[in-house]
Amino acid sequence: MFAKFLSIGAYTPKNVMDNKYFESIVETDDEWIYKRTGIKTRFKADDNQYTSDLGVEAAKVAIQRAGIDKKDIGMIICATISPDYLCMPSTACIISHKLGLKNIPAFDISAACSGFIYALSIAKAYVEAKVAKYVLIIGAEKLSSIVDYTDRSTCVLFGDGAGAAIIGTTTNEKEKIIDINISADGEFQDFLITPGCGSKNPCSQKVLDEHLQFMKMKGNETFKVAVKTLSNDVVELLSRNGISSDKIDHFIPHQANYRIIKAVGDTLNLHEKQIVLTVEKYGNTSSASIPMAINDIYESKRLKNGDLMLLDAFGGGLTWGSSLVYFAGN
Repeated sequence: MFAKFLSIGAYTPKNVMDNKYFESIVETDDEWIYKRTGIKTRFKADDNQYTSDLGVEAAKVAIQRAGIDKKDIGMIICATISPDYLCMPSTACIISHKLGLKNIPAFDISAACSGFIYALSIAKAYVEAKVAKYVLIIGAEKLSSIVDYTDRSTCVLFGDGAGAAIIGTTTNEKEKIIDINISADGEFQDFLITPGCGSKNPCSQKVLDEHLQFMKMKGNETFKVAVKTLSNDVVELLSRNGISSDKIDHFIPHQANYRIIKAVGDTLNLHEKQIVLTVEKYGNTSSASIPMAINDIYESKRLKNGDLMLLDAFGGGLTWGSSLVYFAGN
């Protein structure tokens, strides 16, 4: 019994923030942003839209495309760093209620931009252990709620959105999730961090005045570690499974920065047609980034049943992960 990647779905809010918008609120311009990040636009949820709402819409698409009865879903895992509530309940619990699903495990994981791959690893384990027939995994983010729109170094990078997938069972090795690497190193925890409103710096007037409730990033340091770590992780994964990079149909990296993606692609000798790029359109949507990118190539009919995907992500923690996955959807 193997786990398979059965379907994909995504949701994007309707409000578009282009680079011109940021020219009106911080000292920047379209050329500066695009040259350094590769981003042109990103999307922003309405004030009355929450992370759970984005996740629900993506989940509905994934469930419909999987062709399953939603009552057969045995578990919901939501990867997010922008949950509806700070501590509880989990966003996954709220999503399960909004989907009308009861009496199944539902929980969040916090692995930042690597969250979807972390969720995929958990779903694979539960399906292959025959604990659940189908697992719904979601990467959902309303990052606009934790972005400081006075901080030029971060506010231009992030957008809102969600992606979801159904992980099911198969006996066909040509449909299976081949392998997954996930890892972390807390030594570099301050490279990407939301310093306020946790137990270390509880919410206070000082925290609010210093904008510590928002994401902070050491961009140059993160770039250097990301390129090296992502490349090494993928080399190890491919070597372990005896797969060369030319056998990959779609390299789907976390969409944080075009320069990181290009550097990793060059290191792995991947050609342009293999690399999936959506950072220009969506910006960095953290845990939603990879499933939203998968959904893009699915809806553009580039992704077909049997295609081999290489997923690769790096995020705050620091965390990272990669996976070799056949697409087993229609």
